[in-house]
Amino acid sequence: MQTFRHETILSFPKYVPVYPYQDLIASKTCLFPAAMVDYSIIKPKTTARKDGMILRRLLIYLRDYKKESILGPLFKLLEASFELIVPLVMAAIIDTGIASRNSGFIIRYGLLLILLGIIGLTCSITAQYFAAKAAVGFSTKLRHALFSHIQSLSFSEIDALGTSTLITRMTSDINQVQSGVNLTLRLFLRSPFIVFGAMAMAFTIDVKSALIFVIAIPLLSVIVFTIMSFSIFMYKHVQAGLDKVLLLTRENLTGARQIRAFHKEEEECERFLKENDRLTSLQTFTGGITSLMNPGTYIVINAAVIVLIHTGAIQVNLGTLTQGQVVALLNYMSQILVELVKLANLIVSMTKALACADRIQAVFEITSSISEQEADTGNPDASPDTPAVRFDHVSLTYRGAGAESLSDLSFTAKKGQIIGIIGGTGSGKTSLVHLIARHYDASKGTVFVNGADVKHSPLNSLQKSIGIVMQTSVLFHGTLRENLRWGKEDAAEEEMWEALKLAQAKEFVMEKEGGLDFVIAQGGQNLSGGQKQRLCIARAIIRRPEILILDDSSSALDFATDAKLRKAIQELKGNMTVFIVSQRAASLLHADQILVLDDGRLAGSGTHEELLKTCSIYQEIYNSQTALNS
Repeated sequence: MQTFRHETILSFPKYVPVYPYQDLIASKTCLFPAAMVDYSIIKPKTTARKDGMILRRLLIYLRDYKKESILGPLFKLLEASFELIVPLVMAAIIDTGIASRNSGFIIRYGLLLILLGIIGLTCSITAQYFAAKAAVGFSTKLRHALFSHIQSLSFSEIDALGTSTLITRMTSDINQVQSGVNLTLRLFLRSPFIVFGAMAMAFTIDVKSALIFVIAIPLLSVIVFTIMSFSIFMYKHVQAGLDKVLLLTRENLTGARQIRAFHKEEEECERFLKENDRLTSLQTFTGGITSLMNPGTYIVINAAVIVLIHTGAIQVNLGTLTQGQVVALLNYMSQILVELVKLANLIVSMTKALACADRIQAVFEITSSISEQEADTGNPDASPDTPAVRFDHVSLTYRGAGAESLSDLSFTAKKGQIIGIIGGTGSGKTSLVHLIARHYDASKGTVFVNGADVKHSPLNSLQKSIGIVMQTSVLFHGTLRENLRWGKEDAAEEEMWEALKLAQAKEFVMEKEGGLDFVIAQGGQNLSGGQKQRLCIARAIIRRPEILILDDSSSALDFATDAKLRKAIQELKGNMTVFIVSQRAASLLHADQILVLDDGRLAGSGTHEELLKTCSIYQEIYNSQTALNS
């Protein structure tokens, strides 16, 4: 199995203020078929984990919004308190004002109703403000934390997770959790307060009539919580289905040219429609179950209203209740109905939020397989003669792979040397250079960089000392200047032009409108393949890394430009060690050492002349290419 393709200078920042996180994740695109993506890694480690525990773990991102989280529900309770007074005022107007035709009393209490409405509206708006501020702030911090955590994962975890599910969790899932937090702060205390407050107020009016409330509320609770428990389970499957639809959408958009080239439009449309129909059916079924909540609650409430009217009418005739008190009881029952509808919507939103929170927490629980073990501050024994890179019986097995991708590799690269790596497709060339940068850890053996075991070297300093240009050229939306500064944040304009000159990109950049301020479209769509490759090489060269890795990064260049680039790299000052992965034997003729890989094993090493005499695989590669070019 080959590693996924990625290109940028190493040492990814934990927070990226300039570029959208979708672009950074896209730069780590896993090119494996969808069937090979291991989704098991994103399942919760503890199946018995409860939703409340999940939400509590994520709510730590609300700690900077404690004031808003308290004031929001508090103002909602104030609004609810004033709302509970309204039926009593209405009862007084009916029993005293209307019964005695006292217009002054009616006006005074009517103004009191208006005042209660204004105070309630003010409290509601204030609560909405604090709840929205807390929810948006929570989702912002959660998104930053999740993005930072994803950046801390190694290439193995990114391979297994897949880009589509990460994007879904960083966008749709977090938005759903944000909505759940917002509604919870607004309604979680208010709705139960109104429900039980209305029941308590009913007892102050008439105990016998209030017993109807005592029976209705538990029945409503059974309906609501039964549907909620089922909905939580189903919404997790809905979000998983959304992952698959997003994966297909992303594959079709990024591979639109290839799909058209092979006339696969109809097949891809059928694939998408099939998966989309499956998601639609799942959402329809889940929504159908959830939609039973409103009619179920309405049946119970309306039945309770009928009983209440019947009981109230009898008691009015007997003189134990007044007409105003019966109206007040009906108002309290109506308030319960309205609040239970709100509570039902809150529960639907919370079930979605809990399902999404579970998926987000599952990503947080994944730890990187690459960790710094007893990290040293450096290698005090290193000397000018210490090899830049040394492999000591190194093997590599990818997660889930049955066989080794690299087997028992041993070689030494001295400082200042140019090391060529060549071999057939799938021979392990890219896997080898990933081990140098410690994108993966060796399954067996040891990789040394500047005399130090990479597993015991500070990861950040190791990656800063390495510049790598991957097979797929990835540029980010923004100016050319901003893209170059990914390699060196404080790079001066002169350094940028020098790097562009070395990468054979200066000429075409000068022809672009704005020069260094030329705006690059997302993914570099407004540049040719060769232009993108040269800009990526310039971005890696600009910081003058100790080790420069060019992973088949000149495949789109013509032979003349490729020759100029190799000559420029040879003339670079300092002890920069350069690894060049190439399919072209002509690109490696002047390398100080060429490594020939065959099915993950080192088939030969030496100079071009030595390999022509001793390595049959290299002879075959060179002769076949020479024959084609002649």
